[in-house]
Amino acid sequence: MLTLRGTRTALRALELEDIEALYEIENNEALWFVGETLAPYSKFVLKEYLANAHKDIFEMRQLRLAICEVTSGAFLGLIDLFDFDPHNLRAGVGVVIATETEKRKGYASEAIALLKKYAKTHLHMHQLYANIGEDNKASIALFEKAGFELVGIKKEWRRRRDLTTGEESFTNELLYQHIL
Repeated sequence: MLTLRGTRTALRALELEDIEALYEIENNEALWFVGETLAPYSKFVLKEYLANAHKDIFEMRQLRLAICEVTSGAFLGLIDLFDFDPHNLRAGVGVVIATETEKRKGYASEAIALLKKYAKTHLHMHQLYANIGEDNKASIALFEKAGFELVGIKKEWRRRRDLTTGEESFTNELLYQHIL
């Protein structure tokens, strides 16, 4: 497990005990614009998901890992490989730190570094990519620091609704890529 353990964080498989944290993250409407979520998840659905989380990335085409603090084992967030393409050896990367108090402490940076190493060493992947909203300055800085390059802009790609005013708009999405 050397590729999944850093100096401050470790990546591990999801456990049933993670259900509450997963429930909070998946049902946080402020994060829905990042993915394609349109409705809340029930604990029943998330338990079913966790029951199948052990399945192979080659079968499921995704891998979700918990980000934990090394010394205490405390749950910090999630990191995903999604849209795994075994023929072209590429996948998308998504990362979220669960609480505001733990953000901007370097946990996500180390988690991405660990995931890059794991993807190259164990999955023999060639490249990773990230889709980031142009207004998500923190994620842009995070992925650029991790060595990802801006390779494209998808114009008016995501429809967003302001949670306060209800106003809708379309935003550009940036495509970042990293060759392993």
